[in-house]
Amino acid sequence: MTVRAWAELLRVSALFTVPGDALAGAAATGRRPDRGTALAVGASLCLYEAGMALNDWADRDEDAVDRPHRPIPSGRIAPGAALAAAGALTAAGLGLAARAGGPALAVATGLAATVWAYDLRLKHTPAGPAAMAAARGLDLLLGATATGAAKTTTRRGPGTSPGPGLASGPRQGQGPGPGAASASAAGPGPGAAEAVRGRVRGALPAAGLLGAHTYAVTAVSRHEAQGGSTAAPLAALAAVTALGAATLRGRCGRGPEGPAPAAAPPAERGGAAEALRSHPTRATPASTTPRLLLTALTGTYVRTAAGPLVHAALNPSPPLTQRAVGGGIRAMIPLQAALATRAGAAGSGLAVMALAPLARTLARKVSPT
Repeated sequence: MTVRAWAELLRVSALFTVPGDALAGAAATGRRPDRGTALAVGASLCLYEAGMALNDWADRDEDAVDRPHRPIPSGRIAPGAALAAAGALTAAGLGLAARAGGPALAVATGLAATVWAYDLRLKHTPAGPAAMAAARGLDLLLGATATGAAKTTTRRGPGTSPGPGLASGPRQGQGPGPGAASASAAGPGPGAAEAVRGRVRGALPAAGLLGAHTYAVTAVSRHEAQGGSTAAPLAALAAVTALGAATLRGRCGRGPEGPAPAAAPPAERGGAAEALRSHPTRATPASTTPRLLLTALTGTYVRTAAGPLVHAALNPSPPLTQRAVGGGIRAMIPLQAALATRAGAAGSGLAVMALAPLARTLARKVSPT
């Protein structure tokens, strides 16, 4: 039993595609990443690796024929050890999610159930790609529900100012007021539940886009051992193109990176406001930069996923199909970065994108598929 064998079993090069789920989910809520986001990232990493170990345990007989070099059929890792690792990682992931609050634990439980159902029952059925898509979407929603969970209150106290879909909190320059203390002691209530629902609603479009990409890549991966499918790469290529266009159509909102600019006094509004009205197509540098970054990240996403898919469509051999799957997995990083940037969190988008070189370097040593 070696470190190399476990790295192959857990496909550690694909781990870099996981943190972006939680960061994109946090961005969709309009909040800065916080302790809850970090807990969501940790939970996601554990549950993802649990799925990798469970996948190889469930496929050990099939891999003995098609991929005898894998750690279990080659004898480098015992089947029982892989199953035990899957169970331990699942428990660790749920434990981390529980520390981020009840809503995060509920989402993580659904995610864990989806992962186990996919590996044990659904993988070789028509529902397999949909299950994987649901798992990625839930992973993004995990980041959305965990972020800001500690700040959620249940009752509006004096000096609080609720925002749409967000927990109410004290106005700048004011103390929390006596109502805040009683809210914290009161536990979950209607206000907290509505805040969670607001965060989930805000993150659903991003979860849908990430889930659709996952569905397309999973459909291709079903042919990576034998190859022979031209239709699956072509369908995935069409999906990637459509997803890129849908991502670009999104409006770059003002995210959590900084406060909104203060409104100008009435006497000073005329000049700038009239200039913008008379030149509606003229954008300020603050609005142009996120749009340019979004365009660059979306282009990187399409290029990363589309190239290998074209090659697999032209020659659907197992090696090229596996390369297309690997490209689709790596393309999740620029897609996550684009989704965060589209939500207004350009800093989070750049942080996610910084993981791409690490994923590419490690993929040369340990295959992500």
